[in-house]
Amino acid sequence: MTDLTEDAARYRAKMAKRKALQDSEIAKRTIEKGLLIVNTGAGKGKSTAGFGLLMRALGHGWPCGVVQFIKGTWETGERAAVARFPDLVTWHVMGEGFTWETQDLARDIEAAQAGWAKARELMEDPRIRLLLLDELNIALRYDYLPLDEVVAALRNRRSDLHVVVTGRNARPELIEAADLVTEMKLVKHHYDAGVKAQAGIEF
Repeated sequence: MTDLTEDAARYRAKMAKRKALQDSEIAKRTIEKGLLIVNTGAGKGKSTAGFGLLMRALGHGWPCGVVQFIKGTWETGERAAVARFPDLVTWHVMGEGFTWETQDLARDIEAAQAGWAKARELMEDPRIRLLLLDELNIALRYDYLPLDEVVAALRNRRSDLHVVVTGRNARPELIEAADLVTEMKLVKHHYDAGVKAQAGIEF
């Protein structure tokens, strides 16, 4: 039987080396700046992760903005939750529903353009520390907005502003401009087994 005292000593030595390495790596990171964060991919959780980050920012007392592209006026749990912070969150639902619901190209483009105008307005507001552009990737994928203009504006945003962009099929130009990109991989989804969208999980 292995001597537990020896195991503990080896473990302690291993973790001491690990801590020294981690401390050294952390000490090298000295830059503080607003980040452009992109959540994309076919898996579930892109907007969910964005709203989780929003809640973290609220925990630090940051004023935040949300602009929702594409999605309509569903009563979602996240919107109900942040409604408890009216002094900190500015929320704008600019979409009229998913693209297959509206079936009107001109209306979808108009809604996306209105959403982008609101996003630009919030980007210029010095009070906003974090801005969530939910499903902006979809608006860019369908060419509802000029890609070059959007990417340039995100690149040239205020240096202290964090922006989170969500949605499938992020354009390569946006990925290149981003500081952090996470791709949600679909492994298994309950929808494929006939389970409908449920309150508290999907909305």
